[in-house]
Amino acid sequence: MARLFHVPLSPFCRKVRLSLAEKKIEVELIEERYWERDPDFMRRNPAGKVPVLKLDGRMMAESAAICEYIEDTRPEPALMPKSPEDRYEVRRLISWFDDKFHHEVTAKLLYERVNKKVTKEGYPDSRNVKDGAKAIKYHLDYMTWLLDHRRWLAGDAMSLADFAAAAHLSSLDYISDVDWNRSQPVKDWYAKIKSRPAFRSILADQIPGFRPPAHYADLDF
Repeated sequence: MARLFHVPLSPFCRKVRLSLAEKKIEVELIEERYWERDPDFMRRNPAGKVPVLKLDGRMMAESAAICEYIEDTRPEPALMPKSPEDRYEVRRLISWFDDKFHHEVTAKLLYERVNKKVTKEGYPDSRNVKDGAKAIKYHLDYMTWLLDHRRWLAGDAMSLADFAAAAHLSSLDYISDVDWNRSQPVKDWYAKIKSRPAFRSILADQIPGFRPPAHYADLDF
């Protein structure tokens, strides 16, 4: 069985979990307190980051590379399109969410509100929280534009780009930091993707000391 060393609210871990679940790959989830830099974990990934996936006898790090490995070795159901142009667009949007969205929103909301408390690094920086709350509006508007022109974020079919975006938004939704009333297209897209069986284990996550909003696991929110 595959083993995933993860942190429940990490969007990078959630993206890998969604990929594994969509491909129906059975996996053992192991919560890893990466900030404690346990020697065994550091041997698995000297970068000291999650996720780390053990699959096919390999120990793999970096969520984007992991997801592409899963796609290459388990191509059905497909999460990457066939044409180079469409594959480029999926990769572009994955980078958008895992880089730009992460630095402008996730790191300033989720990491300030949750990670600092869990890792005992102090209190949230109110400036960062304010900046993150402002930035997420821009990103939701960009997603609205994409969904006004496409069925899914990167095109006509659901892809890893949708999982990357949903991983970040689901983590933020756990702490009530997504204004779903800002965009009906984004709300409809999220309701559609979170109703998939692959999302079930994510919606069941419980973080000690943090309670999700009532709509978090509601498929008809």
